[in-house]
Amino acid sequence: MRILGIDPGLRNMGWAVIEVVGQNITQIASGTAHSDSKQALSERLSDLYGQLKSVVEMYRPDEAAVEETFVNSGAASALKLGQARAMALLAPARAGLFVGEYAPNQVKKTVVGAGHADKSQVSYMVKLQIKGASPDTADEADALAIALCHAHLRKSKQMRVA
Repeated sequence: MRILGIDPGLRNMGWAVIEVVGQNITQIASGTAHSDSKQALSERLSDLYGQLKSVVEMYRPDEAAVEETFVNSGAASALKLGQARAMALLAPARAGLFVGEYAPNQVKKTVVGAGHADKSQVSYMVKLQIKGASPDTADEADALAIALCHAHLRKSKQMRVA
């Protein structure tokens, strides 16, 4: 089972692909999709969608997981982040993948054991639990954590959707 984890963001959108075979979880690839803040919003969203579509085509995941947004800023920022999150949902959905959605606290609780863990704790636990995990950025570490969360919770998530 290959799982694509996506950490939505308008400027930097982390992604990671893991493979689950029995109890073994291995990192296949990870990276960050970028958009140029000098471009129009429509161009930025199109760029993010195209980059994620390429990831899906290249690594052929079986399922995907996207983090729900936590916004602690103004309405305009929340709306833009929501639109970026739409691209994160759309790219795997258009490929026919099941897409699980997880709250940030649920990801942290599943991966670290505490819903209010900090980024360094998440990165540390990701490296412990995923063979070959070597995220270069916090966005990639978060995407790996989201994929890992989905790997642990996917059966109950699918049962609720079905």
